[in-house]
Amino acid sequence: MPDSLSGSVEYVTYYNTENGFSVLRLRPDEGAYSQESDGTVAVTGVLPELSVGEHLEMQGEWVKDPRFGLQFKVEKLQQTMPTTVEGIRRYLSSGLLKGVGPTIAGRIVGHFGAQTIEIIDKHPERLREVADIGPKRQKQILAAWEEQRQVRDVMVFLSSHGVGTHLATKIYKEYGNRSMEVVKKDPYRMARDIQGVGFLTADKIAKAFGLPADHPARLEAGLLYTLGEFTGEGHVYAPRPQLLARASELLGTAPQPIQEAIERLAVRGDVVLEDEAVYPKDMHAAEAGLAELLHALADAKTSATADMALTRDPDALSELTQLDKLQRQAVLTALRAPVSILTGGPGTGKTTTMKTLIGALALAGKRFALAAPTGRAAKRLAQTSDQPASTIHRLIGYTPGEGPRYNEDEPLGVDLIVIDEASMLDLQLTYTLLKAIQPGTHLLLVGDVDQLPSVGAGDVLRNLIASQRFPVTRLQTIYRQGEHSHIVSNAHAMNQGEMPQTSKDAAGDFFLDATESAEEASAKIVALVTQRIPARFGLDPLQDIQVLSPMYRGAAGVAALNAALQAALNPPSALKAERRMHGQLLRVGDRLMQIRNNYDKTVFNGDIGRLVEIANEAQTLTVDFEGRRVSYDWSEADELTLAYAITVHKAQGSEFRCVVMPVLSQHYIMLQRNLLYTGVTRAQSLCVLVGSRKAIGMAVNNNKVAQRWTGLTQRLAQAGLQSDA
Repeated sequence: MPDSLSGSVEYVTYYNTENGFSVLRLRPDEGAYSQESDGTVAVTGVLPELSVGEHLEMQGEWVKDPRFGLQFKVEKLQQTMPTTVEGIRRYLSSGLLKGVGPTIAGRIVGHFGAQTIEIIDKHPERLREVADIGPKRQKQILAAWEEQRQVRDVMVFLSSHGVGTHLATKIYKEYGNRSMEVVKKDPYRMARDIQGVGFLTADKIAKAFGLPADHPARLEAGLLYTLGEFTGEGHVYAPRPQLLARASELLGTAPQPIQEAIERLAVRGDVVLEDEAVYPKDMHAAEAGLAELLHALADAKTSATADMALTRDPDALSELTQLDKLQRQAVLTALRAPVSILTGGPGTGKTTTMKTLIGALALAGKRFALAAPTGRAAKRLAQTSDQPASTIHRLIGYTPGEGPRYNEDEPLGVDLIVIDEASMLDLQLTYTLLKAIQPGTHLLLVGDVDQLPSVGAGDVLRNLIASQRFPVTRLQTIYRQGEHSHIVSNAHAMNQGEMPQTSKDAAGDFFLDATESAEEASAKIVALVTQRIPARFGLDPLQDIQVLSPMYRGAAGVAALNAALQAALNPPSALKAERRMHGQLLRVGDRLMQIRNNYDKTVFNGDIGRLVEIANEAQTLTVDFEGRRVSYDWSEADELTLAYAITVHKAQGSEFRCVVMPVLSQHYIMLQRNLLYTGVTRAQSLCVLVGSRKAIGMAVNNNKVAQRWTGLTQRLAQAGLQSDA
C-alpha cells in the first residue's frame, strides 16, 4: 500500500519544463518525518508546475537517496485547498490571486481564520468586513478566485496527461469555461491556437482519449508541426521526401497515409505545393509576394533620385573624393539603381559610405529613412550615422492589434531607404517592409553576408545576391583598426580560413584562455565576467560584457552559464523579489531577453532588458528595455529568458564592448566559420575566447554554410530573365 503525505509547498527547488520532473520542499500537515531543521521534507516526481503555498495530497513512497537523503517520491497527486490558518495565509499570499498580496492575505486570514476558504467560496460579501477591502477590491478578488477555480479544474484534468500549470493557464485564457470541452473534442486545436502548446502535448492528450494513430486529424496536425520544425530551422519550405521521412518518424506511420494528408492540406489551402516543395501557406505568400515586389521595384520607370546632380555627375560632390573606388561605386549605385546591396566585413567602411550617401541626399533635399531589424541594431545605426534611425517595425508604423500603418495603400513617403544589418532580414519581415515601398523609391541593403543568416525563416540577403538580379558592391579594404587591435584583423583572417592571432600583452584586445574541459571553461567564464575583466579593463559585468555560446546545452552552454552567472552577478537577497516561472528562476535585477516577437508589446526576438519588478498582487513582471518599461502577465513569462549568456544567433545585429565566448571541441556540431566570425565581430573593444586552438581550427576550417530551403533566388532570377527578354 502506498504511503500518503499532505502539506503546503514551501519552495520549488527545481522544475523541468520538458518532462515536469520536480524537486520541492513541502511543509507537512502532520506526522511526516523531516531531516531538515526547518521542518520541511523533500518531494520529487513528475508534477505540474506548482507555486509556493499550494496544498497537496500525495501518494507515493519514502526513499533514501544516497546523495540527498530521505525523499518522498510522488506517484499520485491532488491539489487541494489548505486547511490550517498558516497554510491558508501562505496560499493567499503566494501570488496566485491578483489583488491579494501578503498584507491583504494576512488581514483576510486574521479576520476569518480557518473559515477563510469557505467564506470566499460561499459568503464572498463578507470580505467587506476586512479593512481596506472595498467594493472594487472585493470584485477583483472574487474574479481572480473564480478564474483560479476554473484554471485549477483544467489543471487537474491536464496534469494527469502531463501538461504543466503554465500551459493550463494559457489554455484557460484562450478558451475560458469551454476549455475542457475544446480539449476533449479536438486536442490538436490547442497546437494551432495557443503559443507554447505544441503538437507533442496535444498528441499526448489525444492518445489518452483513445484517438487512433492514423486518425486524419492527427496526421494533419503532425504534418503541420513537422513543417513548422523546418520553418523554425530557417527553411521556407520542406522538400517532400524529407518532410515525409521526418513526419513518418514522428507519427510512427507509413509514408502513404501522410502523403494523402499532404494532399488534403493542400486542397484546404493550409499548405502550397510547388513540384517537390511543400510550403506553409504564409511562407509561400511571403516568398512569392516578395519576389513580385522586388521585381516591380527594380523595374520601376521612375526614380526619386534621378534628378540629383550627383546621379549624373560623380564630380558634383567633393566628399566622394574621400572614398575609395568601391565606396564611390556603392554611393552612385544606390542613387542610380532602385535596389542595391552594400556588403563587406568589419572595418571596411560601410558606415562611411552610408554617411556620404546620406549627406548627398540631404544636400539635394531628398527624404530618406534609416532602419534595422532590431532595436539594438537601430540604436547603433543612429549612433554611427549621426542620423535618426528606427526598427523596421517602427518605420512602417506597426501598431499592436492593427498591423502596419504603411502598406500598399499608404506607402512610405521617402526617396531612399537604407536597411542596415540586412543579414538579419527574414522572409516575412522583408515582405512586410517591401509592401510599404512604392516603385520609384530606392532601397539600399547594407550588411555582412558572411555572418550567420537570420533567426527567422529565409536567407534574404544571400538570396538577393545569388539571384544576380541587383547590383552588389563588396568592400574589402580594412580602414577601422587600431594600432594594437586584433579583433578586426582576426575576423577577416578567419573569414579567409586563417587562424586568429591572440594578444600577447595586457594592452591587447583579443585573448584565448586555454582549456579543453567544458566544466573548466564554465568556471573560467564566470571568473572572467565577474572579476578578471572588470579588474583589468574597468568594464561593468552587466552593462559591457556579453557571454555568447554556440550551444544551448552542456556545461559551457547557454543554460548552465546563465545559472552560474545569475548566482554570481545577481545573488538572492531579501531585498530582491524572485519567482520560479516556467522552469526558470527570475529575480529582480536579472538580465533578460525576449525570445519571440510580441507585436502587441512591440518587443521582438533578441531584445535585451533588465527585470525591475515582480508584482505578486498584479501577477505581472516589468522589464526595462533600454528605458522603455514593458509589463508581462505571469503566463507570458515564457517569452523571456535569462540573458547573462545568449547564443551567437541571438546576438546578431548587436555589438558589445566585450564578448566572452567558449569555443570547445565538444561544440563540434555548431563549430562553423560564419558562427565564430559572427561571434567575434560582436565585440567592439575586447574579445576573449575560452577553449582550445584545436576547436578554433575546427570552426575556421568548416566553411560549409548550412543550406536553407528557399525558392526566392530562383523566383528573382526567373523574374530577371523575363525582364531582360
